[in-house]
Amino acid sequence: MKKISSKNKRLIRNRNKLKKVNIDRYRIAVFKSLKNISAQIIDDKINKTIVSASSMEKDLKKDKKNKTDLSILLGEILAKRASEKKISKVFFDRGAYKYHGRIKALAESLRKNGLNF
Repeated sequence: MKKISSKNKRLIRNRNKLKKVNIDRYRIAVFKSLKNISAQIIDDKINKTIVSASSMEKDLKKDKKNKTDLSILLGEILAKRASEKKISKVFFDRGAYKYHGRIKALAESLRKNGLNF
């Protein structure tokens, strides 16, 4: 019998909960590596990325900041780009990442700058 890791259990549990909420909302998908973080707003009906932001962009790369501050700045940029496209209702797909640290900082920054989830 194959053992399922706790990371995969968390991923499956989160995705099943999000499928119930996915009514007329866009999805914010988050990817985190050891050095960078990126987020994108996806329309699951047509499977297209509408808005994206990443810490690897030139504007964010030139400032030497710690990773949590970079996540907060990334949330502000993504929320600004979403408001330009008139997006306000979304749901937050953190994937298999725990809701703390950089992921929490990104989510709180998105909420503070006008996205509802």
